[in-house]
Amino acid sequence: MQINLAPLIFELCAIVISAAVLGTFFLYARQPIILAYIAAGMLIGPNGLQWIPNSEHITQIGNLGVILLLFLIGLNLQPKKLIQLFKESSIITIGTCCFFFFSALLFALAIQFSLQDALIIGAALMFSSTVIGLKLIPTTTLHHKHMGEIMTSILLVQDILAISVIIFLNIGGGNAMLVAFMMMLFKFAAFGTLAFLGVRYLILSLFQRFDVIQEYSFVTTLAWCFFWAELSHQVGLSYESGAFIAGISIAVSRVSQAISVHLKPLREFFLILFFFAIGARMDLAASNLYSLLGILFGALLVVIKAWGFSKALHWASEKTAMDGELSARLSQASEFSFLVGYAAMNANLLSQEASIFIQTATMTTFIISTYWVVRRYPTPISMANNLRQD
Repeated sequence: MQINLAPLIFELCAIVISAAVLGTFFLYARQPIILAYIAAGMLIGPNGLQWIPNSEHITQIGNLGVILLLFLIGLNLQPKKLIQLFKESSIITIGTCCFFFFSALLFALAIQFSLQDALIIGAALMFSSTVIGLKLIPTTTLHHKHMGEIMTSILLVQDILAISVIIFLNIGGGNAMLVAFMMMLFKFAAFGTLAFLGVRYLILSLFQRFDVIQEYSFVTTLAWCFFWAELSHQVGLSYESGAFIAGISIAVSRVSQAISVHLKPLREFFLILFFFAIGARMDLAASNLYSLLGILFGALLVVIKAWGFSKALHWASEKTAMDGELSARLSQASEFSFLVGYAAMNANLLSQEASIFIQTATMTTFIISTYWVVRRYPTPISMANNLRQD
């Protein structure tokens, strides 16, 4: 049986070329290049010129970028530091998530969604985007400064909460939810232990024996990342969780920084596909009242999240100069917003109108937050020389 790869090759070529062309125009216009990737998805995706009639498999390929991003985060976090960060940020994260949940819930009820729809809308929109938050922060800030540490810990706690929400929707709540949550914590602990043992007794010895062959270190590291990502998915956790565990386990090695540098270009390519897939989901022709309300609330949510994080960080006695920038970087909804909506739809718990509202609001926050951060704060993709930091 022969597999025809021509359609996939054509689609990848179309994505890269359109991203490069639109990226050029956006940079000449001094606009964030991430928005060019989203615009490319809108232009040639299933709701545009239809050069790519189905964006689902592109979405799945793009998710590899998210997996690699979480793996690279783990590579740069020492386990002892991670535990300390969780202690510092858990109260901030839980408090702000509750505030954002009730803000979205009240807005949804005000525009006459049912209570069930409103509860799911609140749960979907209370998180911030790991991908955008970490994509737009300079590597030096992420790895070596307090702001990067706080952001990472907040986003990781949010990811755990988001996984819990999805489990709740899939199982149906009640005692089963508590059991599933405890099982999730047990799986995290077990996977972490096994990963550290694997690195100590297998991976490090292989690196020491064959470290002169860079290609071997590269492919072995990728294999370790994808092994734990797939294993996590098989036992009910997320791919991203497994990748993060794999990264943390290798962080004890001296070669972790070199591995991080080698994997960065690969991560960038897959993240282009991730943002393209976001644009491909947008259907401007099918806009209705709930799309407009989603855009309205998305713009409002950016303001609410920035204010909420600013106040929480201030109460936590963080530096005032850091509050404004970190709040802006966390002011969007999350890629988990889509996953929560999909899980609720599959369980017949969410109406089609509420699903449209969640998707539109989420993508609106992506665009506004990205534009805000790139225009005002240091990022790897800023057009201003004084703000461009990798």
